[in-house]
Amino acid sequence: MKEATPKYVEQASMESLIQKLNLPPLTPFSQDWEYTSADASRLDEFITYYENHPLNDNEKFTLMIIMISSLDDYLSEGKGTDDHKLWNRIKQNLRKDYELHIHTINYWAQDESDLEDCFAVTPYVREMRTWNEGEYDND
Repeated sequence: MKEATPKYVEQASMESLIQKLNLPPLTPFSQDWEYTSADASRLDEFITYYENHPLNDNEKFTLMIIMISSLDDYLSEGKGTDDHKLWNRIKQNLRKDYELHIHTINYWAQDESDLEDCFAVTPYVREMRTWNEGEYDND
């Protein structure tokens, strides 16, 4: 029987990633830890870890949220020129584990909102919808 796709970050996956990636610790006041742990300067490191280390589904789910949130920060800060390169790496991982990340894709795609009211990363994530519908070019 296939496991249900995660919808929420679990404490065990947060604690595991804190140890594996030296992320900020959980505190009694931690709220939205997966978003506050995002770090645009560590995005390449996060993607490389996702791609090269064994992770269970809940860890992958949690780390993908951190990665997309980090890319959103990267885009919002306007500091880099590697956004397409970084996005392409994230996109390949989203494609590979599409069912695992469908809830994350839906959250960041902000389908009910106009783009000017969305996250900086929303146009990128909306690409995943077109790809999944079979219209995406396989770059």
